[in-house]
Amino acid sequence: MQMRLLMVAFGLALLAGCDYTVALVKTPELPIDQALVGAWSQSDENGKIERLLVLPLGPNEYLVSFPAGEKTAMFARACLCRTEDRTLAQLTWFGTAQGVVPEDGRVYQYATYSVKGDTLYVNLLNADVVKRDTPTSEALIKAIAANKDKTDLFRETMVFKKEKPPADPNAQMTRPPMPAAWR
Repeated sequence: MQMRLLMVAFGLALLAGCDYTVALVKTPELPIDQALVGAWSQSDENGKIERLLVLPLGPNEYLVSFPAGEKTAMFARACLCRTEDRTLAQLTWFGTAQGVVPEDGRVYQYATYSVKGDTLYVNLLNADVVKRDTPTSEALIKAIAANKDKTDLFRETMVFKKEKPPADPNAQMTRPPMPAAWR
């Protein structure tokens, strides 16, 4: 029981780490970048592998899970958006693998990214530079533009390596058994 409570508390803490309450875009319009799609991994400071899973949710939207496959996994919808001369990924975190959903409206994060070969570089917008309490999308866009030359506009780079797809790309996908009540 205590372990379950600890996991739920950890999930709430992760969701509390989301930075903003305003979206830069309400409706995803830019097409997804296929280079982002896939399973990615990095090692944390203790050498534990953390996975990032990015799947297409539609032509203009992704489903993101981090750390994918873990009890503490968080889930987000993501889309690309433009601010000034920069493309950002807008992440909207909506829950965890324990079923915890955010309650305070602080569900948005913004990131730049680049893919070079099998390496993904991600930089989250630094909420110490562009303040968390920015009240509107327009104010957020202005704050990003006003700080565009600051070296700390984005947090430290996270580096992920692309995981190899299954040996047989034509292998039939397996799914978990369907509950009898759903048949």
